[in-house]
Amino acid sequence: MKLLTGNDLATGDVVWWTGREWSRHIEDAVDVGAQGEAILRAEEGARRVNVPYLIDAEATEQGPRPAHIKDRIRALGPTVRPDLTLKPADADAGAWVI
Repeated sequence: MKLLTGNDLATGDVVWWTGREWSRHIEDAVDVGAQGEAILRAEEGARRVNVPYLIDAEATEQGPRPAHIKDRIRALGPTVRPDLTLKPADADAGAWVI
């Protein structure tokens, strides 16, 4: 199966083509088959998403599963953990400011 994905222009979120609109949930994605390129061009021209592209996937009981690991990671959603973000330098800890 072929899925159409891209990033939402307003938020940057990963989105998936549902057959009528874009969803943030891969479970809503549909197989675009041979129509994928035409839908891609139309959606890119309409500027609803940033850099839409087609990916290979397989149908599973849980919904579509992207074939490539990169796309499977994208499908899981944001991976940034707030507790792991870099914190500003602490002057009391001896941080150097140049």
